[in-house]
Amino acid sequence: MEFRLNGLKNPRGVEVIKRTAALMKWQSRPSPGPHTRAAVGRGRGIAYVHYKHSETHVAIGMEVAVERASGKIRVERVTCAHDCGQIINPDGVRAQVEGSILQTLSRALMEEVKFDRSRVVSLDWESYPILTFSDVPKLDIELIDRPTEKPLGAGEAACSPVGAALANAVFDATGARLRTIPFTSERVKAALAPDRTG
Repeated sequence: MEFRLNGLKNPRGVEVIKRTAALMKWQSRPSPGPHTRAAVGRGRGIAYVHYKHSETHVAIGMEVAVERASGKIRVERVTCAHDCGQIINPDGVRAQVEGSILQTLSRALMEEVKFDRSRVVSLDWESYPILTFSDVPKLDIELIDRPTEKPLGAGEAACSPVGAALANAVFDATGARLRTIPFTSERVKAALAPDRTG
């Protein structure tokens, strides 16, 4: 968070980051965190986007638990501060933001089209899993209404920082960087192999 704020001059960007950090009760400490060798590592991450460099400002914070043995990532909580200018329909904006976060989490954690040498083999919900109700984390969303600013798009912008916040949280929990989505159990275990993190 401090690194991101150090290079950011836009006051609306600074505000969404600070509000997201406040929702998380963020406390400064080195990353990765102190639990990287625990059976279940816990970590937090944050990411920010000024969408298309001229539109909506969004910051996402994420808290995760990563089981070292299985490689499973459990997203426990997502916080979001969202500034799309004037909000005309708050319920609509909130629904767009929630849906965007959950859809992107699903893509980042498990959705992957697979092929063999001649065709797509991801043909059903078993071979192409998506986020289920039991996987949905706690969502804390703070909408910033700016009645004197023009209204901007809400949903698509909220997708942008989700993957980065997730990757940062996994790094904080494990000390391993994941750079290929989806962050499947197999990819997590490969990243945690002793020769990779040693």
